[in-house]
Amino acid sequence: MSDMSPATPDEVISGGPTHVAMIMDGNGRWAQSRGKPRLFGHHAGAKRVKEIVRACPDLGVKYLTIFAFSTENWKRTQTEVSGLMSLFRRYIQNEMKGLVAEGVRVRFIGDRVRLDKKLIALMDDLEEVTQENTKVHLTIAINYGGRDEVSRAVKDLACDVARGELDPETVDETTLTRYLDTKVLPDPDLVIRTSGEARISNFLLWQSAYAEYEFIDTLWPDFTAEVFAQCVSRYAGRDRRFGGVKK
Repeated sequence: MSDMSPATPDEVISGGPTHVAMIMDGNGRWAQSRGKPRLFGHHAGAKRVKEIVRACPDLGVKYLTIFAFSTENWKRTQTEVSGLMSLFRRYIQNEMKGLVAEGVRVRFIGDRVRLDKKLIALMDDLEEVTQENTKVHLTIAINYGGRDEVSRAVKDLACDVARGELDPETVDETTLTRYLDTKVLPDPDLVIRTSGEARISNFLLWQSAYAEYEFIDTLWPDFTAEVFAQCVSRYAGRDRRFGGVKK
């Protein structure tokens, strides 16, 4: 893991990322290390999201995408899954006014078909009431998986070809991008995964082809704005060549 370099969350870092994506890992372990149930950690993690969103403007981060619930997370216990869905509903209800007031635009990505109708309605409401905001673009991935997203995109693309609305000879990388959940977003510049795990867990597979990655030991509930600033600062010091060679 990289050493932490000095940085503070109240300074825009030159050359920092515009779009940061987060795999927020470690809530359950954080709770269990304190003798608490896993849901206690998820509640702590939800509170941390607010701090990180608020830190974005000062760090020059315009887009923040967070991995809240994956297509694989349904394999967890019914108690944990139900608790997470309840947490999502309460988060939207409790934070809606604040997000509007702070200029945060919220979008959700992922397959909504399996989600509770009340949760879907709240997601729709939050997207609608924040649609004019531009200070920070917060994207929340719920029931999201990178392979699932690409599969759904290819299916929609194939349907357009079958209807004669798309010439298959013209299909290229930019064509598929227009069918993804993230079609209105720029690709992430930096992907951060907390808790010491070094895998990407089916998150933004297509979009992160040229992203920089940070795998850090910090558990998500301990991921402060200061740690966030340090990650942004290290990104600014990286040499990004996108497959080329600097002359």
